[in-house]
Amino acid sequence: MHPVPRVILKAKRARPFFGMHPWVFAGAIDGVEGEPRDGDVVDLVSDTGNFIARGFFNSQSKIRVRLCTWSADETLDADFFRRKLQNAIRLRREILGLTESCRLVFSEADGLSGLTVEQFERWLVVQFTSLAMAQRKDTIADLLMELLQPAGIYLRTERGVGQLEGLELRDGPLRGETPAIVPITENGLRIQVHLTEGQKTGYYLDQRDNRQVVARLAIGRRMLDAFCYSGGFALHAARAGATAVVGIDSSEAALTLARANAELNGLTNVAFEKSDVFDRLDRLVADREKFGVIVLDPPKFARSGSAVDEALRGYRRLIVQAIKLLEPDGILVMCCCSGLIERQGIHDLIAEVSAQARRALQILESRGASPDHPVSAHCPETSYLKCVICRVA
Repeated sequence: MHPVPRVILKAKRARPFFGMHPWVFAGAIDGVEGEPRDGDVVDLVSDTGNFIARGFFNSQSKIRVRLCTWSADETLDADFFRRKLQNAIRLRREILGLTESCRLVFSEADGLSGLTVEQFERWLVVQFTSLAMAQRKDTIADLLMELLQPAGIYLRTERGVGQLEGLELRDGPLRGETPAIVPITENGLRIQVHLTEGQKTGYYLDQRDNRQVVARLAIGRRMLDAFCYSGGFALHAARAGATAVVGIDSSEAALTLARANAELNGLTNVAFEKSDVFDRLDRLVADREKFGVIVLDPPKFARSGSAVDEALRGYRRLIVQAIKLLEPDGILVMCCCSGLIERQGIHDLIAEVSAQARRALQILESRGASPDHPVSAHCPETSYLKCVICRVA
């Protein structure tokens, strides 16, 4: 058996990895022993040669090594993937009690950096965001078929990942047959999910619990759902008893699905509009419209560190207009899925805007993703979703 190539850290750079953080960036590396190919298994060692962890190498990525095990006795083979997948499935099934639609594997949070698996009823959607996982897609697909017996597995790709990781993938079926649209049940609502088109894996399961909380606050109120996509927040609020709900999004395909979802559930107190959200909010302010609840759930504004300042300006503009549109004792729901922006930064931004508007604001809850999107204690980046629910006096 050939020795595993070694990646050697610079002096005084080992502490995060002894702490089990899974990402080794190029700047922390002093050198490489052996000749690992991209996607190969490597050992991470300190500058003094002490074993730290084992993971997958990629010279084309800023994340040069994605660590998977801190045991020198563990081999990163098919049995390793089986154990990891079984552990992830056990959390959702036995501990959380989720059996129909949920996130089954959440990348670093489940010890499989670069792999996401979503379940939508009898079908699975997978995303590979690392080269090593993509290279092992057949092994992973075979194991998912063995462990879950889905009707089909569909591969979805994420914009920009191919360039970042040096991988080439295309959307398409991996196993079995997958229909374009699948109906799921969420909190008693029937939702049609487009598995082969739209954002991410077709639906934002991470907001499942947040949608239910916001729906209760919308009872008896008029609500605006900005960046509504296929209608998640809007539909929940309409069903809970909001007097009227308006959903706004720039994607006609998403709105077509949202309208179909409203019809599927017999909801007549919700309407959807195609518009640029920023422009529409400006017009609503000019028309002196008022709402009891406003949900701001924009897409990821910051995909890199250089985009954070611009993203914060975007969030600020949204919050400014939302506060103008809220009636007294209104509810503001500000969501941010940009992992590069910290929760406290969103809190500070909301406080600053409300003070400038001379409207007192109380943060009622600062929530995250549903528990099938667990946060790794060793990788704080897995706590990416912020959902801040406020009362604006």
